[in-house]
Amino acid sequence: MRGERIAGKVRQIVLLNLGRNFSIKQEDWPVLCRRIEQLLHPQEALLPVPCAGHIESAAQRYARQLIVRAPMSNASATEASDPAGNPRPPVTFVEVDVDSLQTMQSRSVGVEHVGLHALAEPGIIDKLRELGVNGVLRASIIGNLIGRMGHPGSERATWNWLQKHSALGELIDVDFLSMLHMALYRGSDVLMKHREVIEACLFGTVRTLFGLEETITLYDLTKTYFEGEVPSNRKVKRGRSKEKRSDCPLVTLGLVLDGSGFVRRSQTFEGNVSEAGTLAGMFTGLNAPAGALVIMDAGIASEAKVAWPTRLG
Repeated sequence: MRGERIAGKVRQIVLLNLGRNFSIKQEDWPVLCRRIEQLLHPQEALLPVPCAGHIESAAQRYARQLIVRAPMSNASATEASDPAGNPRPPVTFVEVDVDSLQTMQSRSVGVEHVGLHALAEPGIIDKLRELGVNGVLRASIIGNLIGRMGHPGSERATWNWLQKHSALGELIDVDFLSMLHMALYRGSDVLMKHREVIEACLFGTVRTLFGLEETITLYDLTKTYFEGEVPSNRKVKRGRSKEKRSDCPLVTLGLVLDGSGFVRRSQTFEGNVSEAGTLAGMFTGLNAPAGALVIMDAGIASEAKVAWPTRLG
C-alpha cells in the first residue's frame, strides 16, 4: 500500500493484491519487500539483495506488475512546462551501450495479440460473460484457446507456456504465474458444458461475416483412447480402435463442418458406438436447406444412411 494526500487527507492506496495463493513464508517478507524496492529503484543500491530463487522469482513478478499498474505521476503530466507556464529546456539524451543491456523474462506477444482479436471479433469473450463465466475461468479459457494457437499441447503444457514464455497475462491483466494448472482443466470443463451455445454463436457470426452458403456439409468421426481407467466418464467404452489400441478405453468424437471448414456442431459419443448410428443425431437441428450436399466417411455411408438425408430434404 502507499499513502497519498487527497483533498487534504492522507489515504492508503492499494498498489497490488497478492491474492490467496501467496505462498511466501512470513519470515521472508522483509527480504521480498527489499528486493522489490531494489528492482523498482535500481539506482539506490549497488549490490542485489541476496535471496532464494523462489523469492527472486516472486519479486521479479510483483515488481513487473507494479510497474505496469503505476499511475502517471503529476510531474509527467506537466513536464511540458513549469508552474509559471514557461517552456522547459529540451530533453537531454544519453547514449547507452546496447551490448551492456540484459534481457530478463523475454516473452512472446504476437500470437497472443492476434488470438485475442480472433476471439473478440466473433463475440466469444462477450458470450462467456453472458454465460456467467467468472474472471478466473474466463482467463483460463482464453489461455487455453490461444495456447492451442501458439503452442499446441495439453492443458499442463499450455500452463507452462503461459507462465514462462507468453505475455498473454500482461495483455489481459492476469497473473498466470499465480494461477494453478487445475484452472485450465476447469476452463476446459466449462467450454464443454456450454459447447452447443458457443458453437451456435461462433458459426452464426462467421456465416454472417463471410456470407457462407450452407450447401455442403462434411461429417466424420474419430476415436481417442485413455491410458488407464476412467470410471467417472460414462461414455468411455472399449471397442475397435484405428490406432490399434483396443486394449484401452475409448471415446468417439464427431464433427460437422460446412464447405469452408467452419465447425457447425461437435459431439462426444461412446467409444463402442456404431459410426452409422450417429448420423441422424448429429444432423438433426442443423436446418440444412433442401438440396444440400452431405459428404460422409465410407464407414458411415451405408445404403440406409445414404438414403436418409434425401428423405430428410
